[in-house]
Amino acid sequence: MTAKADDNGTNVLPENFTGEAILVLDRNHRVLGFNDLAQHLLRSGLAPGERVSLEELFEGPDLAKVMSSLDQALSRGGSSQRLAARAIDSQGIGFDCIFSINPLVGINQLVTGVIISIRDAESLPLMAQNRPDRATDFPSLPALTYESLVEHLAEGIFTINTRWQITSFNQTAEKITGYKRGEVLGRYCWEIFRSDVCQSGCPLRMTLESGITRFDQDVRMLDKKGARMPMLVNTNVVRDRTGRVIGAVETFRLIGSLEEQPGFPSRPLTFSEIVGRGPAMQRLFKLLPAVAASEANVLIQGESGTGKELVARAIHHHSSFREGPFVAVNCSALAETLLESELFGHEKAAFTGAIRSKVGRFELARRGTLFLDEIGELKPELQVKLLRVLEQRVFERVGGTRLIPMEARIISATNRDLIKALAEGQFREDLFYRLRTVPIILPPLRERLEDIPLLVEHFLARLNRKYKKEVRGVDPKVMRPFLSYPWPGNVRELERILEYAFVFVKGPVIFQRHLPNLELLMKERLPENKKAETKKETQAPAGDLLREALEKSGGRRLEAADLLGISRTSLWRKMKKMGLE
Repeated sequence: MTAKADDNGTNVLPENFTGEAILVLDRNHRVLGFNDLAQHLLRSGLAPGERVSLEELFEGPDLAKVMSSLDQALSRGGSSQRLAARAIDSQGIGFDCIFSINPLVGINQLVTGVIISIRDAESLPLMAQNRPDRATDFPSLPALTYESLVEHLAEGIFTINTRWQITSFNQTAEKITGYKRGEVLGRYCWEIFRSDVCQSGCPLRMTLESGITRFDQDVRMLDKKGARMPMLVNTNVVRDRTGRVIGAVETFRLIGSLEEQPGFPSRPLTFSEIVGRGPAMQRLFKLLPAVAASEANVLIQGESGTGKELVARAIHHHSSFREGPFVAVNCSALAETLLESELFGHEKAAFTGAIRSKVGRFELARRGTLFLDEIGELKPELQVKLLRVLEQRVFERVGGTRLIPMEARIISATNRDLIKALAEGQFREDLFYRLRTVPIILPPLRERLEDIPLLVEHFLARLNRKYKKEVRGVDPKVMRPFLSYPWPGNVRELERILEYAFVFVKGPVIFQRHLPNLELLMKERLPENKKAETKKETQAPAGDLLREALEKSGGRRLEAADLLGISRTSLWRKMKKMGLE
């Protein structure tokens, strides 16, 4: 192979030298040019015009062979191809190589120098395009099929020789890391990946030193821009035909990674503990700061499990009432006879059993926020009293005569269709519009699937703190069914399923075997949570299941409702019907 000079006398190196260190010398052994791999593989600090001694590049026993090839190229224009020798790398360590020496011919057809190309012999069995006998090293597959398989696998793949220099790098590795193949070949793996285990605990080092395959190792790497990436790594050794270890191979993939959805920002938006990046959540995030800054009443509507109380707390913590308490009351979880007393308080002897005066939730929320959850379950007589408090901004304790100023902001929430309840006469129209000064409608999780990866990451961080584990992510095979499941329990169900997995997971990644059967869950529950709550009630659990759920939750109704997949309202009604109050 001969290199020629262009019309301006500039030397042009031959193409297709991928994986080869190229060094161009003049007749006096001074450097005319070199590629990046020559610096990484042979010697760092090469500079144009510097004189290079071949004793620095090749070991003694093979030096005569190299010098003979060099003289042949300079004196007669001859070429020497694919000769074996022992070279010296940039660390002074000898290695087996395959070298070629070709004459460099100028525009006057005179030999002006030589081109020396050197390839690490250990890398030959690792690189598909350079194996002289492919069939003896790898399965009997057509060359293009094998190369295409490696190049287009969903996992990043790279190989190293026994001196830790990268000898191959597939397309997926380029995509994940941001490095091009030409930028990494010949460089030390730790220079590229800069992981948190490079100095100690490196899976690749353990494999290369022990020969033991490592599976599903949790590693933090850096991409070309310095961004930290959570990776799941597998490592194994590579051997030649005689069984000698000549390097190692590593496959890696992002933990819980998903392709970016078009049309959405690359980074999640947040407001307090609320996360999301889809259009619905972007609209919500733009709305919340203005809502929090006002003192208007807010009505939050959405299915069970969509995070209504979370939104209410976020509004409170960003409002002028944040120095005061956040007091929540579930209008469906209290007995009807006690709800009025809970809201407004009572005086001593106001009714049987009232042995002392009691402060109600309206008083407890003074200069703070009162959150009325499940407001749609409020009975008509209490709707009238609540409307009067909102209009007059004063109230009385049950059995009392003293007017107490109402100094709390009201945020209410419901999973019922209040427009339908108005039409059926179950909810007062004047109270509805008084509560609904600012309406907020939360979308169900099935309508914001693009937020699932963010929610998974958010809940994993929370559960790691709770259970003192270090789970880094979910397997991509887990994320796919997550995106197809309709999530009748919404965000709350997603959190419960991940918590279920935390009971069984032992390593850094959640796999499908750690999760409940989503198909079975769907068979046990309604296909569409958006249907009316009354349909959920028709599929209420049997009495033994209800009692079992209450026993497992220790009598905590919210947890029991989550276990059964029904709302707290439905649970309370079933308990009343069965005499389990």
